[in-house]
Amino acid sequence: MKTSDCYLMYVRWSDEDAAYVGYCPDLFPAGGVCHATSKIEAYSRLTEIVEDLVTTAEQQGMALPPCLTRPMREVELSL
Repeated sequence: MKTSDCYLMYVRWSDEDAAYVGYCPDLFPAGGVCHATSKIEAYSRLTEIVEDLVTTAEQQGMALPPCLTRPMREVELSL
């Protein structure tokens, strides 16, 4: 497993941006880091950005933040 694989990455549609936006909360807590017209393109860009950041940090001996964010499933209660 590559170091970048431990970081949660996801893509979601943004009405405000009228585009798909890629997120990686542990590495980029301020918000989305890439935009695209398709989910696949956005995820591809996102993985490149994350892998580049992780590789650069490792090469320069910089500490990376821990992988803390995990996917969560919202619970829907039916009464």
